[in-house]
Amino acid sequence: MKTILKRILITGVAGFLGSNLLEKLLREGHHVTGVDNLSMGSLNNLENSLDHSNFTFIKGDILEKAVLENLDDTFDLIVHLAAYKIPRYGNTLDTLKINSKGTENMLEFARKLNCKFVLASTSDVYGMSTDLPFAENGNCVMGDSKVPRWSYAVSKLFDEHMSLAYMEAYGFPVVVLRFFGSYGPNQHLSWWGGPQSVFIDCILKNKNIPIHGDGKQTRSFTFVSDTIEGIYAAAMKPEADGEIFNIGGDREITILELARIISGFSDCPEKTEITLIPYNEISKGRKYQDVRRRIPDTKKAREILGVAAKTPLEDGLRLTFEWQKKISMEKKELV
Repeated sequence: MKTILKRILITGVAGFLGSNLLEKLLREGHHVTGVDNLSMGSLNNLENSLDHSNFTFIKGDILEKAVLENLDDTFDLIVHLAAYKIPRYGNTLDTLKINSKGTENMLEFARKLNCKFVLASTSDVYGMSTDLPFAENGNCVMGDSKVPRWSYAVSKLFDEHMSLAYMEAYGFPVVVLRFFGSYGPNQHLSWWGGPQSVFIDCILKNKNIPIHGDGKQTRSFTFVSDTIEGIYAAAMKPEADGEIFNIGGDREITILELARIISGFSDCPEKTEITLIPYNEISKGRKYQDVRRRIPDTKKAREILGVAAKTPLEDGLRLTFEWQKKISMEKKELV
C-alpha cells in the first residue's frame, strides 16, 4: 500500500534520532518542520537536509509556548523526540521539568490540531525489573527515589501515562516507543550518546576505556537505521495507534564485550586498556543503582509494525567507529 505523504513536525530534530529520522522522511517525500533549541543537538547533523525544499528548521524551545503558537496548524503528525536525559549528565530538576512540561506542551499542540502523536520513550522505564526479556505489558520497577538516575525513567514513564491519557480524553492517536541502545552516525560524542560514543572517543585519543562498575552488566544495542525504521513504521501505520512498542535489537552483551568489540577496530587493539570505575566515583557521592540486565522482547514490533533490527552489532559498530573517526579528524583540521 502506497504511503500517503504527510506534513510532519519533529521536536529535537537536530539531535541523533531527529536528524536521522528527518533524512528518512525527506527521502520518502514528506514535508517536515523541525524544532530544536540546539542545547544538545547540532546544525552539523542537519547539513544534508537544511537546504531541502521540503524541510523547514525552527530554532526554538518547546517549553516556550510562543514557539508553538507561531507554528503552522496543518500538521498530520508530531514525532516528539526532544528530551533531557539521565541526570548524571546534568541537573535532576531539569530532567523532570523539561521532559514533563515539554511533553505536555506538545500534547496540547497535538490536541489543538487533532493529529497523531508519537512519543519517544526509553528502555529505562523498565527500571529494576527482573522479568526478562522486557515486554511492553510487563512491570516497570523503579529503584530508590533518592537515586537521581531514576528521575529520567520516572519522567518518561509520566510522559507515557500523560500521552495515553490525552488519547483517551481527546481522541487523537498516540504511539509510545521505548528505545533500546540506539547508536550510529550523529550520535552525541559523550556519555549522553551512550557508552559506545565514549569508548570510540577514548580509542581515537589513545586513552583507557572507562567502564562503570564491573562491566558485567548487559545491554542491547540498535544501529540507528533499524531504530528509524521502527519510528517510521509506528508513525505511518494506523495499526500502531494506541500501542507501546519496544524498538531495539535483542542481542544481549556485557559492557566489557562491547568495549572489546570496539577496541578491535583500533589500529593497535593490543594497546587498548580498560579502567573499571566504581559507581561512587561517577555519582559524585550520590547514591547510584545500575540495571544489571536490559534486553527487549521485540515480538510486538515484528508482528504489528513489521520491523526488526537487521544490522549485526559488529557491522553497525564498525560503521559508527569510521564515522566518529572522520568527525574527529575534521575537528583536528579546524584547530
